[in-house]
Amino acid sequence: MTDVEGLAHIGIAVRDLAAAERAYLALGAQTLGREEVASEGVRVSFLSLGGVRIELLEPIDPDAEAGVARFLRERGGGVHHLAFDARDLTATLGTLGAAGIAPVGGGARSGAEGRTVAFLHPRDTGGVLLELCEVKR
Repeated sequence: MTDVEGLAHIGIAVRDLAAAERAYLALGAQTLGREEVASEGVRVSFLSLGGVRIELLEPIDPDAEAGVARFLRERGGGVHHLAFDARDLTATLGTLGAAGIAPVGGGARSGAEGRTVAFLHPRDTGGVLLELCEVKR
């Protein structure tokens, strides 16, 4: 049993953050904040729409060889990941590791909103990149 709670947000890869924000704002979304996450090579915008948090992700360097930039080149814009809250990320990663599910990039790291996060590879999760976000206490 893990300490995973509900959906934290849906991550959407975009080429133009401002244009994507305009579309969601026109739908009635509320802006929650913007930041740059240099360790992941992205600028992000968090929005809330209908009780769902949305994270728009724009690559800092569109020519980067990895991450969101590569995702956009290979697949185009769209759903990049689903993120879930985890009460104890270390314990959750231990449980997943025992089940043969290893995090991408070796483990937990700093993410957006000052949270510790870890990503799980789509090959282990039915084809969807999953992010686990430690709940701030």
